[in-house]
Amino acid sequence: MTATLKEFEITIPEMTAGRKHYRPQNHRRILCVFPKYAQSFGTLHHAYPLTGGRVRAFMPPQGLLIVAAYLPSEWEVRFIDENIKPAKASDYRWADVVIVSGMHIQRPQINRINELAHKAGKITFVGGPSVSGCPEYYPDFDLLHLGELGDATDKIIEYVDLHGDRRPEQQIRFETQERLPLSEFPTPAYHLINLDQYFLANIQFSSGCPYRCEFCDIPELYGRNPRLKTPQQVVAELDAMLESGNPGAVYFVDDNFIGNRRAVTELLPHLIDWQKRRGYPVQFACEATLNLAQSPQILEMMREAYFCTVFCGIETPETDALKSISKQHNLSMPILEAVKTFNRYGMEVVSGIIIGLDTDTPDTGDRILEFIRLSNIPMLTINLLHALPRTPLWRRLEAEGRLSFDETRESNVEFLLPYEQVVEMWRRCITTAYDPDFLYRRYAYNMEHTYPNRIKVPNSPARVSKKNIRKGLTMLGNILLRVGVFSRYRKTFWELAGPKLKAGKIEGIIHVGMVGHHLIQFARECGRGDESASFYAQKLR
Repeated sequence: MTATLKEFEITIPEMTAGRKHYRPQNHRRILCVFPKYAQSFGTLHHAYPLTGGRVRAFMPPQGLLIVAAYLPSEWEVRFIDENIKPAKASDYRWADVVIVSGMHIQRPQINRINELAHKAGKITFVGGPSVSGCPEYYPDFDLLHLGELGDATDKIIEYVDLHGDRRPEQQIRFETQERLPLSEFPTPAYHLINLDQYFLANIQFSSGCPYRCEFCDIPELYGRNPRLKTPQQVVAELDAMLESGNPGAVYFVDDNFIGNRRAVTELLPHLIDWQKRRGYPVQFACEATLNLAQSPQILEMMREAYFCTVFCGIETPETDALKSISKQHNLSMPILEAVKTFNRYGMEVVSGIIIGLDTDTPDTGDRILEFIRLSNIPMLTINLLHALPRTPLWRRLEAEGRLSFDETRESNVEFLLPYEQVVEMWRRCITTAYDPDFLYRRYAYNMEHTYPNRIKVPNSPARVSKKNIRKGLTMLGNILLRVGVFSRYRKTFWELAGPKLKAGKIEGIIHVGMVGHHLIQFARECGRGDESASFYAQKLR
């Protein structure tokens, strides 16, 4: 049932001689533009007003910031994240070359930026995961960068240097044949952004994942043998990050934080030392496979490093379904036991859930809701199955004639259950999961059984600065007013918040108030049919 990857796995070697630093002959002005995301479950946009207007976007675009840092230092670089503000006509006029990057869901916005740049007569260059997976999505760009940072990047920089004053007659593709080792990646160009405008900061330690989940494109885009930065690099990036701002939390965007357990074991003491030296300025979060729960030594070090959240792709509580999507590693221990293990180390679990699998039955929605009740996981990305290119799922469904390209549908998958029944199952699950009473019961459990298991961090200058106190009071005031006074679920809020306020559990109230508000508001929009059921595609509305 599940297609194998063997014939599709091509390992791209790393450079052995290291990066060749290119000395440009010409001065160039480079405009890096990151396209706006369509609002979705994961953008947490309903929480931004509660910050007092400080936050404008979810996370900074790590990949494009690295590209900006990799460009010759002699060139002028301007960086615009359109989730913060749109690029202006004057920005396009200023530039010689416009660089864009993004994911499949940003495809319409990526192509719009290309059109605006071409109207200004500028060369355009697109790289990143979407074009690397599907270059055919971007027929009008001048230059395509396919693959990761490496020899193709060096060649495209040389091309821009020598020919960056005019557009080529036809599209030119540069494909990475040798990747730059992660240990030689530059520190992202944080000086080009204001990190305080983001909900979370992010950092990458490794790239790739050893597992072969049917629906995932990571193994084919980035490989199954995780490549690594050094612990010293990670610490240096954290230091550079704090110079640009501090949202208070840093998310490790690794495909699988424990893809190489030995490397993580070597990294964590450096993170612990950094936190102690800097006064625990941030919480850490990461994405990891559920079997991390079987590594108590790593979990204890993560606790000491102040990891407070772990995202696990649980996908489904149904055993047959996990086997069918090649996710057997979720069965190495009982799922509920794994979740409780994370909780004992002070880590709140965030979970991925997929609806629309071939093994689903009319009772699947009930089993998912019961799993949510038993696990007490507050936040779950309950998502309709969507087939991504360059995955075994895509190839299997293509062979079976079960891919749909009707852009008015919620998914590109022809389900085995009737389409409307699957969509209605998703809608019932997400609206029930984020009913205020049900959601707040799960948060109450975590405030009682998870948060107290975290280490007691010091009241250091990095944590109780005037800036942080002001920020915390602003968020608390907005939550108490907008949620505690004006929201429809204010009674539910006060049942939890009242006793916690008296006990001084301010951080917990801010976390629950902000994230919970987004989940409740987003679920209501889903119930009205205003939001897409697949968070990997933009349904035409």
